[in-house]
Amino acid sequence: MKRPSGGRGRELASVAPLLDELTQDILYDKVWERGELSPRDRSLITITCLIALDRAQAQGHMELGLENGLTVEELGEAIAHIAFYAGWPVAVSAARKLKTLVEAQGTGQP
Repeated sequence: MKRPSGGRGRELASVAPLLDELTQDILYDKVWERGELSPRDRSLITITCLIALDRAQAQGHMELGLENGLTVEELGEAIAHIAFYAGWPVAVSAARKLKTLVEAQGTGQP
């Protein structure tokens, strides 16, 4: 499976090769490739968890989520929905990340 953010995490292999290997072999090659959930659904779950935990990786996974079939509108709706469960500040932060991503992609969407 393609890694989010163009595989930026791979640069850690020079200092944490086992972490990189486990990430690729288990997380991406095994967990993400299981057929029980679609890549689109896995992306939505991952993105909402990363938002709720206020993790920087949320933006890279938003980009991957768009590639996996999510729309900007669906991501915006998910962000609004989890604001009530994860907190307003993390939802606003996630909305800013999504806006930055949309502007960088030049999709012309809001």
